[in-house]
Amino acid sequence: MIAYVDSSVLLRVVLGQPNALPEWRSIERGVSSRLVAIESLRTLDRLRLRARLADEEIARRRAKVLEVIETLELVEIDAPVLDRAAQPTPTELGTLDAIHLASALLWREAMGVDPLLATHDAALAVAAQAQGFAVLGTDLTYGSVREAAPRPASGRRTGRRAAAGRGRGGRKGI
Repeated sequence: MIAYVDSSVLLRVVLGQPNALPEWRSIERGVSSRLVAIESLRTLDRLRLRARLADEEIARRRAKVLEVIETLELVEIDAPVLDRAAQPTPTELGTLDAIHLASALLWREAMGVDPLLATHDAALAVAAQAQGFAVLGTDLTYGSVREAAPRPASGRRTGRRAAAGRGRGGRKGI
């Protein structure tokens, strides 16, 4: 499976949090924005201060974050990404999520590959679906970790989007 992975997915896996993406080990080729490193390391720093974790624990978690990031193909945050992120989106989206979505869109266009988009962020999931991505990690109906599917006005799910990704190989079980 090929997946664009945002920071929320990476951090739940690395930190061993509940509801980590069940499909994580099935990702053979992971892609993300260089932003994933900044967001993940800043989150660890906040965690260090709020939870008063020992230096050894923070060092271990930081090393694990960096190890996982090394397995990902990273999209640089350059002028084309920032220009794309500044464009209007069909749904409400914050700045950092807009950079993630722009990175995923530009990578998809450049590679000619249609990755899944893995996120636990509901706003990013909705925006990604609006751009034609199949989404893993956010169940917009129930808030659990599942493949997201659009909801009709009644609030009931209509079915799941295809979760198959095709493309060149990569690292298995990132």
